[in-house]
Amino acid sequence: MSVEDSRKAAAAFEREQKLPDTEPRKEETAKEKERARREKLVAKAQASLDAAERKHQEKSQALDAERSAIEKRIEAEETRWAEEREKLKDALRHAKE
Repeated sequence: MSVEDSRKAAAAFEREQKLPDTEPRKEETAKEKERARREKLVAKAQASLDAAERKHQEKSQALDAERSAIEKRIEAEETRWAEEREKLKDALRHAKE
């Protein structure tokens, strides 16, 4: 075997030795990219959920305020009707006398 053949064989051996080292690094890089992609998706989904919850809270608060206003109007109408009804009943009684 010549010196040149020995060098070629040594270089080929070194290349062979490096290949297994690069494979785990490639796999780890691919796993890290996938992990980063998933984390980004999770963050985006969480942000969407948070925004939807805030929107829901705002709508609920607005509806509660409307409900409160309507209940006050109902109460005011009931009071008004009770007073009017009593006046009309009194007028009816006086008319019958």
